[in-house]
Amino acid sequence: MRKLLFFGFFWLSASLLIAQQLVFPDRPDWNVLAEGEELNFFVTTTDSIMAHYSLEGAEDQKIQFDSLGHFFWQPVFGFVSRLEKQKQIVLIFQGEWSDGRRVREQITFTVYHKNRPPSVEDLPVFYVRQSTSNRYQIPSEYVIDPDGDPLVFKTNPSQLPEGVNLSSLGLLTWTPSRNQFNSLKNNPLTLEFVAQDQPHKAESTGKIKIAQTQLDLPPEMLLVPGDTIVTAKEDQLINFKVYTSDPNGDENISSVGFISSDARIPNNSLKENSSVQHEFTWTPGYDFVEEVEKSKNIVLTFFAIDKSSNRVQRKVTLKILDTENLDEKDKLLYLKYRASLVQAKAMIDQLDENHDKLTKAYKQAKKGKKNRSILNASLGATTGLSPVAFANDPGTYKTVSAIGGTTVLTMGTLEATEVIGKSKSDILEKMKINVEIRNQLQIEGDNFARKNALKSARRSKEFDADRDKLLPIINNQKLVILELDASRSSNPKLDNKAIKKTFPDFSEE
Repeated sequence: MRKLLFFGFFWLSASLLIAQQLVFPDRPDWNVLAEGEELNFFVTTTDSIMAHYSLEGAEDQKIQFDSLGHFFWQPVFGFVSRLEKQKQIVLIFQGEWSDGRRVREQITFTVYHKNRPPSVEDLPVFYVRQSTSNRYQIPSEYVIDPDGDPLVFKTNPSQLPEGVNLSSLGLLTWTPSRNQFNSLKNNPLTLEFVAQDQPHKAESTGKIKIAQTQLDLPPEMLLVPGDTIVTAKEDQLINFKVYTSDPNGDENISSVGFISSDARIPNNSLKENSSVQHEFTWTPGYDFVEEVEKSKNIVLTFFAIDKSSNRVQRKVTLKILDTENLDEKDKLLYLKYRASLVQAKAMIDQLDENHDKLTKAYKQAKKGKKNRSILNASLGATTGLSPVAFANDPGTYKTVSAIGGTTVLTMGTLEATEVIGKSKSDILEKMKINVEIRNQLQIEGDNFARKNALKSARRSKEFDADRDKLLPIINNQKLVILELDASRSSNPKLDNKAIKKTFPDFSEE
């Protein structure tokens, strides 16, 4: 009995130590699917005890996974774009037991893009008139490719009535003869066409009903883009394409135009490309909205009138936002940028000239130092000539002539530079100050020219701070010591080439 209890306890302990695993479908590529396909399976574990299941990473994917391990997912169309071809999503499955044990496993699902054929709805009736060139553009809002693929329209030429032509862009043209027009009165024509997406060649069939016009119907109008409210900045180009058609024939359209709630929008903003296609192009300008207003609303009413005075209209509200004039701002900032470098270059040129003058003065001072000592000798007072007797031996004398008086010898030291001008030490000190200011101005000028060469850099707040770094150098207090020419202009007229010679990183835009 003790052996059995020991064996059972040992078996239970060993089973708890064995790592549990999640069990997924045992088939190839079970985690690979296409858009619109259903993936349905159960997750289990290698443990005989039921676990509580959960899933991570499935947010906003419409994935269903319950605590019993049932997984269901049908990736929506559009989950993978037509250009991506495939997309991967990583999900973390977790199983947890009541005793605290937990197992987690990461699974990567691959979803492929699935092409769908175009969607064709019931098209508006194509009303034609006799002996008139009738044009019918298959509306893009009725024939749509759900994947956004380009469409090509086709039809069987043998099934087309005489004179009917359908272009690959969906433009149907027909000028019915008298007999053809009369036959439409009791027997409207139904024309089949094929919409084919590219490059997959998926096809859908549509029908266009062609009937004889019996009523004087109003024109039809389509605006592209079709937004009824458009928000734009003052410097933004506003563009609308206006397409018009008339069930009684496009020639029945008398006029197409617009009315604006603001008289500042000129009438020539709407230009005619063809009788059924117009284009509205307009840019408000920086002065259109007052600064105190911040924005201004304008209502544009586009209209089309046929020869029977039937009218159709579409309204669009434009909200124009007050916008900073970046062009003028960039011009002003560039003038500041250029003016700062012009001042820096002018000072550098003046310091270079001053350095040459100081160098010449220093050379002259060194040359004058060589013969700076002067020797002065002069005779003092002379008393006259008198004989002097010298005795060599007792009783023997010699007589010589002697000059009486004093003689003065003077050695004086005189600095030649004191005669020429200032002292040599003063010149050296000025040269040192001149070089110091010149080098500092060159370094800061190069940094300023390089850092603010782009428009975007000059728009930043650091631009003014960089300019302020140059001013103390250009107006250095030590410049007074150099005794520069005060009448010289600090803003000379310099071309960009001259500035670029001193500051290579200077930008001309």
